[in-house]
Amino acid sequence: MSQFLIRVVLADDHPMVLTGLLHTLESVNTVEVVATCRTVSELVTFLDSNPCDVIVADYSMPDSEFADGLAMFRYLRRRYPDIGIVALTMMRNAAIIGSLMALGIQTVVSKSDPSGHIVTSIHTSYAKGSYLSPSVEEIMSSPLTDISKKLRSLSMREMEVLRLYASGMSISDIATRLNKSRQTISTQKISAMKKLNAKTDVDLLKFAMETSIVADGGNAIMCADRDS
Repeated sequence: MSQFLIRVVLADDHPMVLTGLLHTLESVNTVEVVATCRTVSELVTFLDSNPCDVIVADYSMPDSEFADGLAMFRYLRRRYPDIGIVALTMMRNAAIIGSLMALGIQTVVSKSDPSGHIVTSIHTSYAKGSYLSPSVEEIMSSPLTDISKKLRSLSMREMEVLRLYASGMSISDIATRLNKSRQTISTQKISAMKKLNAKTDVDLLKFAMETSIVADGGNAIMCADRDS
């Protein structure tokens, strides 16, 4: 008899992935899958009214409310600060993985790794630890991950300010949206620029585009002379 039981919610829009996860976890006596969800809306609806210890969610969950996976995971991290979160992904983009970790998502598992790693990730997330599955670890430890290291140095708020600024919002707009003073937002932007070694706003915006920090930056470079 297990001394503890980790309540887990699985979220993925692919039925076969959910089936595979359920099959992997059904024999783990420390884990109880309390729900499976195929959309972010289903996930939020369940979590708002049911207890859960760990969320296992795909990075690419379709939902019109969120521009991309980073926006979704930021939302989940803020809304449910006490719940462990495991990110599932097929991506090999070190910058995106680094961005996830900067948001506080410290457990990331590649779908290309053996299924047993999902069990390890759930236990680690439940214990508030950090875990990268082998494929993710390989990506993050390669010589080309200087960018990801810079991203991981950003605070959660600096990352958010950077993403909003790169999406085309002014400092004043960001301050209003986040209910902070303009000076606070400006200070966080400057701090992010120093950590990323961005000398100008154009450098900062190009960095955001090249690393996919912002999903749609079509107008951001054009607006680099807005209030800063």
